[in-house]
Amino acid sequence: MKSVPDNCSVQKSPVLLAVTDTQSYKETVLLPKTTFEMRANAAKREPEIQQFWQAHQFYEKLAANNPGEPFVLHDGPPYANGSLHIGHALNKILKDIINKYQILQGRKVRYIPGWDCHGLPIELKVLQNMDADARAKLTPIKLRYKAKAFALKTIDEQRESFQRYGVWGDWDTPYMTLQPEYEAAQIGVFGQMYLKGYIYRGLKSVHWSPTSQTALAEAELEYPEGHQSPSIYAAFPMVKAADAAASALAPYLSELGVAIWTTTPWTIPANMAVAVNGELTYAVVEVASGKPFKYLLIAKDLQGRLSQVLDSDLTVKAAIKGTDLEGSEYRHPLQDQLPTDKRGDTSPVIIGGDYITTESGTGLVHTAPGHGQEDFQVGQRYGLAVLCPVDERGDMTAEAGPFAGMNVLKDANPAVIEALEKAGSLLKHEPYAHKYPYDWRTKKPTIFRATEQWFASVEGFRDEALQAIRDVTWIPAQGENRITPMVGDRSDWCISRQRTWGVPIPVFYDSETHEPLINEDTLNYIQQLFSVKGSDAWWELPVEELLPEAYRHNGRTYVKGMDTMDVWFDSGSSWAAVAQHREGMSYPVEMYLEGSDQHRGWFQSSLLTSVAVNGHAPYRQVLTHGFTLDEQGRKMSKSLGNVVDPRVVIEGGKNQKQEPAYGADVLRLWVSSVDYSSDVPLGGNILKQMADVYRKIRNTARFLLGNLHDFDPAKDAIPYAELPELDRYMLHRTTEIFDEVTDAFNTYQFFRFFQTVQNFCVVDLSNFYLDAAKDRLYISDAHSSRRRSCQTVLAVIIENLARAIAPVLSHMAEDIWQNLPYDAPTQSVFESGWVKLDEAWRQPELAQKWTQLREVRQEVNKVLEQARSEKAIGSSLEAKVLLYVADTDLRQTLNAMNPTDAIAPGSVHVDELRYLFLVSQVEVLDTPDKLTAAQYRSEADHIGVGVVDAEGEKCDRCWNYSTHVGESAEHPAVCDRCVEALAGKF
Repeated sequence: MKSVPDNCSVQKSPVLLAVTDTQSYKETVLLPKTTFEMRANAAKREPEIQQFWQAHQFYEKLAANNPGEPFVLHDGPPYANGSLHIGHALNKILKDIINKYQILQGRKVRYIPGWDCHGLPIELKVLQNMDADARAKLTPIKLRYKAKAFALKTIDEQRESFQRYGVWGDWDTPYMTLQPEYEAAQIGVFGQMYLKGYIYRGLKSVHWSPTSQTALAEAELEYPEGHQSPSIYAAFPMVKAADAAASALAPYLSELGVAIWTTTPWTIPANMAVAVNGELTYAVVEVASGKPFKYLLIAKDLQGRLSQVLDSDLTVKAAIKGTDLEGSEYRHPLQDQLPTDKRGDTSPVIIGGDYITTESGTGLVHTAPGHGQEDFQVGQRYGLAVLCPVDERGDMTAEAGPFAGMNVLKDANPAVIEALEKAGSLLKHEPYAHKYPYDWRTKKPTIFRATEQWFASVEGFRDEALQAIRDVTWIPAQGENRITPMVGDRSDWCISRQRTWGVPIPVFYDSETHEPLINEDTLNYIQQLFSVKGSDAWWELPVEELLPEAYRHNGRTYVKGMDTMDVWFDSGSSWAAVAQHREGMSYPVEMYLEGSDQHRGWFQSSLLTSVAVNGHAPYRQVLTHGFTLDEQGRKMSKSLGNVVDPRVVIEGGKNQKQEPAYGADVLRLWVSSVDYSSDVPLGGNILKQMADVYRKIRNTARFLLGNLHDFDPAKDAIPYAELPELDRYMLHRTTEIFDEVTDAFNTYQFFRFFQTVQNFCVVDLSNFYLDAAKDRLYISDAHSSRRRSCQTVLAVIIENLARAIAPVLSHMAEDIWQNLPYDAPTQSVFESGWVKLDEAWRQPELAQKWTQLREVRQEVNKVLEQARSEKAIGSSLEAKVLLYVADTDLRQTLNAMNPTDAIAPGSVHVDELRYLFLVSQVEVLDTPDKLTAAQYRSEADHIGVGVVDAEGEKCDRCWNYSTHVGESAEHPAVCDRCVEALAGKF
């Protein structure tokens, strides 16, 4: 026995009935008809829909004409370097979901996509594409021209991909950090920070990349697992005790070594002091082996651990407070080999900070101000010279004596270790695994190196920055906990880079004195110049034309500085270049949204520049998402072969069976389905699941559209008060569903939208309301209120479903809207506003009753399924249900819904058990006794269900069984309901 066609049967016309001797009723059954296709055919249809959006300029019109307040989600600029990956898709689609929801809420949404265009990776790409001869002839300005051309080409490619995702925005006028107006605004930010005293030039120990040959900021570092350093324990001969320590140290001084530990032996030639913690207690210990020193000075608490490390008993001979050691002197063990006038014949013991602990090492810290941040800071306090015998490539200089020419990351470490051993200073040498900073671009280790650089003094506005963080809403909330210590502990920001492709630091130097020339006049002049000619002018024009008139003939000559700004300063100035200057934008903006790594990147650089200049954050809310992983939770990499390419997801791969073209909406649906607050998985199986959910939603929409083919809400809608109870319940359920969806969007919990819409389509619609609705939609008279009341509800649902899915399934929503079989309220779904719910539809009492009825239906379905699986029935219409409930009030309700006359006047015959259960008859029992006769049954304390054969004959038109088939002379093969329907009365 075939069942009534399900919701995938649109536009098919199966033969519903056997042809009788008299006639076929096929043409009298109102099957669904729609132009909305079952298959999305996304590869063809989505670009057509996007062209429709562009042709009518819906984004532009709504940005200008929506009645609500402006909403600005400011785009964090991706790097204009290479193809897009799935992380880009996650990011841009999340932004688009939020923007489109705000558009539907009536806000004036202005989304200006941006690109980060300067920096080393693009320089490297340009150089890689040239042969050695061409590279040798490359001038800085030619390199800049080539880098700009590369960036613009990449932007065009990335822009096309972003648009294919269905993302709306100002794609014709994006912002780029290489645009003259952007560069001018960036100079403006730099200038204001300089004039406020927040930017200075100084010699400092900074993160330096020998492979990139430039200083790096903290945000340009990464700390990969598995790094090993050569760790050494060494001792320097103590030659003089400070007055406070003299009595304690005197008996041991001639054979006493100051014990230190380091994981960078190459820095030993630059040693200028040994630092102790004034709060710790130190001890002179006797070394059982007596080699290489009879006595060592260590932190007392480390005696036991160092005994194990050095494989020798250590006996405490004297204890001394850290502060008492200040001013003692030792001799560098390689002093005679290291020709420098920066270090005397002896070196001091000094007091360091709380970075000196007893967690590792010896409790005494080898201090080289030229090669460490804390070393530099404590060195400044004591007036130590800054010795940095390492050049920009990481090669040791002449100041390193016998180590000159050796590279600090290659051969310098073994050579220094060998020299210490020969000098009788080495205590222990072993490999040490730890986190170590790498250059995020070249993936090679970095070093600390003291150089003249430009810095932004975070110290000058740290408290304001921390208050600004507290004033922002962080989504998820732990974002605040991540960025707060990063800003709280941040040292001054090194903003200068030794690169060509970037915005120059606008400073001139006096040719004779080397004093920098930078003031309000020079800054304003450069800003004005760059706004017209761009920063290329710095390389194209002679110094005279870069200087204001007053400095061209003042008796001094100047050279221009050749440092460029950190690219994080570029992107961190976007609030000034874009939010403050572009039409339709506002400052501070509503939201920044990027990956969680941007707490130390763009979120922070934007915060610091904005607070420094204006005293507040550039954003009101910050939303962060995790990274994309494969289905096993691994990072995506080409070597693992687990990379998901968004272009392949949308357009399909070479083998379309293995990699089908899912279209952008399936990718967008995946973005809505994940909890983006942590890392999110994606792979072939997940995409298949998403495609299944997409099809369920699409087929539900198709069924709704197909059953509205002859309905016009303006003429045919039934007033709410006249709707059957089931339809009113469904409208109530619709308010619950769309309230949940609205709250999901308002709280940025898009996975709740995904779950709610999926459950609505499957559980509430397909498995319940639409299942029960088929009978009245297909077999009732076209104009009957029984059918029109259902269509009234279907129209409400399909229009609101289109609106509700539009932020996520933008193409499907528009496709639904364009296929509404009556005049759509607006030209595009995005012009229609958010879901429209009537407060009168909210009927919680009705919901209580129908929730109970649906529970009864579930029990009935279980027994029907048992009978069907054992082939006792084919369709549920072949069955009669025997139903017993213990609750007398519920039994009374059920009896009221079970009339004996299927066509009795005074009812539209909708709120009836036979339609609720999809069976031909129902008998409500006063006692459960009769259930024992049913072969298929289920009994519990509160409910009993039996299934028996339906009574009567099968109707050739509706397939219901009825004892009234054959009573009509005109229509002997159909039931009483169909006789009435054919007469236009049912």
